[in-house]
Amino acid sequence: MIAKESRFVNGAATSIGGLPHRDAAAAAAFAIGEFEIATIPSLPNVADITAAALATDELDDSSFDGLHAFLTLGRLVNLDGEPITWHLPGPLSVGVSLCDAGLEPAEAFALAGKVVGSKLVDIAAEVSRVLPSSPQLVMIDEPALADLMQPEFPIPPDHAVDVMSSAMAALPHDVVAGIHCNLRCDIATMLASGPAVISVPVTDDLVDWAGYIDRFLDDGGVIAWGVVPTGGPIAAGADRYWRALSDVWCELVRRGCDPVALRRQSMVTPGGGLEAHAVSVARRLARLTAEVAKRVRDQSNATRFALGA
Repeated sequence: MIAKESRFVNGAATSIGGLPHRDAAAAAAFAIGEFEIATIPSLPNVADITAAALATDELDDSSFDGLHAFLTLGRLVNLDGEPITWHLPGPLSVGVSLCDAGLEPAEAFALAGKVVGSKLVDIAAEVSRVLPSSPQLVMIDEPALADLMQPEFPIPPDHAVDVMSSAMAALPHDVVAGIHCNLRCDIATMLASGPAVISVPVTDDLVDWAGYIDRFLDDGGVIAWGVVPTGGPIAAGADRYWRALSDVWCELVRRGCDPVALRRQSMVTPGGGLEAHAVSVARRLARLTAEVAKRVRDQSNATRFALGA
């Protein structure tokens, strides 16, 4: 999965989701300046990229203004060679939207898989054209995973796994592919689709998936931990968020997970998108995430030293 020399490990801080900026250039500056690993932003007026935008042959729809602004600024500040992340609505969630619009499930998910897979390839190629030396991590955003096990979900879990895995398989081999769900979901199904990275909020119920998480880490997978919730009151410092992550890790270790792998094969992010907040609040959330990231790195190094890893 993730190579040993990967930059997408060891508590690196990045973001998954939208930003509150209405101006694409300002969003790009925030995304590059506030996160250890810069993330291509989406803007609140286009946070939900439509199936029509995904189906276009070009990247000139307003949905991709954040992409173009990011690449323009990235070239100006010599970002090439630095790792970057980006995200796109996943085929499962796009398929659900198409079903809600009236398409039959078979047609909806076939179309969703086709357009999402095509757009993943287009964006990866555009990023590589402008920043050819930058490693890329793309997170496929799948909030629909939270409802997958409900009886009324339009397709069965095994079909959902195929839909997600086929989209990720469309990407070039040198682009790391992951799945993000900002809600509690069935981790086993998420992992069955074959991502190199999973992005999930830090919640106590993750310990129930300890066996799956241990195997995923053993195979080289990385977990992007959503350490700072984006809803509700915001703490003055990072202590509360660090303790919540540490408590989950301690329980996962107690249930058999490797403590070195948990810390080494990790990234940290806000719990979701930042588009619902003022820019000043989004900055505060980004910096709290960075504080947790530093603690992850410090503990990762200490744990590896103590255990001789």
